[in-house]
Amino acid sequence: MPALYVMIPAALVLVGIAVYIFFWAVDSGQYDDLDGPAHSILFDDQDPNHTAAVDSSKNEQAPPTDKSPPRA
Repeated sequence: MPALYVMIPAALVLVGIAVYIFFWAVDSGQYDDLDGPAHSILFDDQDPNHTAAVDSSKNEQAPPTDKSPPRA
Protein backbone atom coordinates (compact mmCIF):
# COMPACT_ATOMS: atom_id res chain seq x y z
CA MET A 1 0.00 0.00 0.00
CA PRO A 2 2.76 2.55 0.75
CA ALA A 3 4.13 1.98 -2.77
CA LEU A 4 0.89 3.36 -4.21
CA TYR A 5 1.53 6.66 -2.43
CA VAL A 6 4.67 7.00 -4.53
CA MET A 7 3.62 5.34 -7.79
CA ILE A 8 0.34 7.20 -8.40
CA PRO A 9 1.85 10.72 -8.13
CA ALA A 10 4.85 9.59 -10.20
CA ALA A 11 2.52 8.29 -12.92
CA LEU A 12 0.53 11.54 -12.90
CA VAL A 13 3.74 13.56 -13.21
CA LEU A 14 4.89 11.43 -16.17
CA VAL A 15 1.51 11.81 -17.89
CA GLY A 16 1.64 15.56 -17.31
CA ILE A 17 5.13 15.75 -18.82
CA ALA A 18 4.03 13.69 -21.84
CA VAL A 19 1.01 15.95 -22.43
CA TYR A 20 3.19 19.05 -22.12
CA ILE A 21 5.73 17.68 -24.64
CA PHE A 22 2.92 16.75 -27.06
CA PHE A 23 1.40 20.24 -26.98
CA TRP A 24 4.85 21.81 -27.28
CA ALA A 25 5.50 19.72 -30.42
CA VAL A 26 2.16 20.72 -31.93
CA ASP A 27 2.75 24.41 -31.19
CA SER A 28 6.28 24.34 -32.60
CA GLY A 29 5.08 22.92 -35.94
CA GLN A 30 6.33 19.36 -35.70
CA TYR A 31 3.11 18.03 -37.23
CA ASP A 32 2.60 20.65 -39.97
CA ASP A 33 3.87 18.60 -42.91
CA LEU A 34 3.00 14.94 -42.52
CA ASP A 35 3.06 14.03 -46.23
CA GLY A 36 6.40 15.50 -47.29
CA PRO A 37 8.74 13.08 -45.51
CA ALA A 38 6.59 10.13 -46.53
CA HIS A 39 6.82 11.05 -50.21
CA SER A 40 10.47 12.16 -50.18
CA ILE A 41 11.66 8.56 -49.77
CA LEU A 42 10.33 7.85 -53.27
CA PHE A 43 12.66 10.35 -54.96
CA ASP A 44 16.38 10.23 -55.58
CA ASP A 45 18.33 12.87 -53.64
CA GLN A 46 20.52 13.75 -56.63
CA ASP A 47 17.56 14.31 -58.95
CA PRO A 48 17.49 18.02 -59.94
CA ASN A 49 13.73 17.74 -60.57
CA HIS A 50 13.13 16.55 -56.99
CA THR A 51 9.63 17.78 -56.17
CA ALA A 52 8.65 15.88 -53.04
CA ALA A 53 6.12 17.69 -50.85
CA VAL A 54 5.55 20.42 -53.43
CA ASP A 55 2.04 21.27 -54.52
CA SER A 56 1.45 19.58 -57.86
CA SER A 57 -0.54 22.55 -59.16
CA LYS A 58 2.67 24.62 -59.08
CA ASN A 59 4.71 22.04 -60.99
CA GLU A 60 4.76 21.83 -64.74
CA GLN A 61 4.80 18.43 -66.41
CA ALA A 62 8.40 17.53 -67.24
CA PRO A 63 9.06 16.12 -70.71
CA PRO A 64 10.03 12.44 -70.84
CA THR A 65 13.78 11.90 -70.73
CA ASP A 66 13.83 8.47 -72.40
CA LYS A 67 15.03 8.96 -76.01
CA SER A 68 15.16 5.27 -76.97
CA PRO A 69 13.19 4.17 -80.07
CA PRO A 70 9.94 2.28 -79.49
CA ARG A 71 10.15 -1.51 -79.54
CA ALA A 72 8.33 -3.46 -82.19
